[in-house]
Amino acid sequence: MSATVRTPTSEVLTSALTLTEAAAEHLDVAYTAVTGPCPWPKAYGGDLVAAAAAAAMRTVPDGPGGKSLQSMHSSFLRPADIGAEVRYEVELLRDGRGYASRQVRAFQNGKPILVGLLSFAAGEEGASFAATAPEVVGPETLPTAAEYLAGRAGGTMTDESRAYWSGGRGVDMRHVPGPVYLEVDGGRASHQAVWVRPFDALRPVEGLSPAQRDLAALTYLCDYTILEPLLRVLGLPWARPGVVTASLDHAMWLHRVPDPGVLDGWLLYAQEAGHVHGGRGLGHGRFFTRDGAHLATVAQEGMIRAS
Repeated sequence: MSATVRTPTSEVLTSALTLTEAAAEHLDVAYTAVTGPCPWPKAYGGDLVAAAAAAAMRTVPDGPGGKSLQSMHSSFLRPADIGAEVRYEVELLRDGRGYASRQVRAFQNGKPILVGLLSFAAGEEGASFAATAPEVVGPETLPTAAEYLAGRAGGTMTDESRAYWSGGRGVDMRHVPGPVYLEVDGGRASHQAVWVRPFDALRPVEGLSPAQRDLAALTYLCDYTILEPLLRVLGLPWARPGVVTASLDHAMWLHRVPDPGVLDGWLLYAQEAGHVHGGRGLGHGRFFTRDGAHLATVAQEGMIRAS
């Protein structure tokens, strides 16, 4: 399936959150969604995580007296086909006064491809502390992916992958100190940061409130670059022949619901490599708003192979 997007748009992101009700075969409630296009043999992992989050959210009311997504822990069992239907089944594990729990299993071709355990919290008053965003240059001073890749070639990059990196992911991504598309721009280090923003305002998503859509959008964004600090510290760009990566398991904690409109603007995704050994690596990341509010924390282990 072609990854070419003539006009970059956030519709790629909101399409990943769009579900259709279906008959449950294993658990309590079921929905289906179609994986989005990308130029590689497998679907984007954040596509699956976001759809699973959206499926669970549709079973937990938010707003006054409701609960918001608080954490999500997922295991990737098998790769997903691109442009194909996935069925997300939700088990209603618990509905308490302060917290609710859901399990989501994603199936494709009759086999489970992802399992997620999600917690929802009503929230309560209490003491507050948050990590501080790193000081980095602003996104306006950095090139877009399309500007960076214009006129550049190398490795395994094709016209299709260039189009995908430039505008096919639904979000504008600008790297500090530089991207790792064709080379490790900025040098080998154990940390980096990425400014991310939808190409245009997020569209409404049927079955989700605006706040739920924004939280699900964060789960979609988390997987795109979280393994890049591991590639950076190893000196491996994405386009190097023989480099193969895959998401293995993923954890995300959503500390607060973004204010309305925040997800339409720039977020800073500060990332670092935690550990690399035995063909696996652990990446850590934190999402901050432009004014420094800490929205979410991510940890993800992935497979990294370089032949």
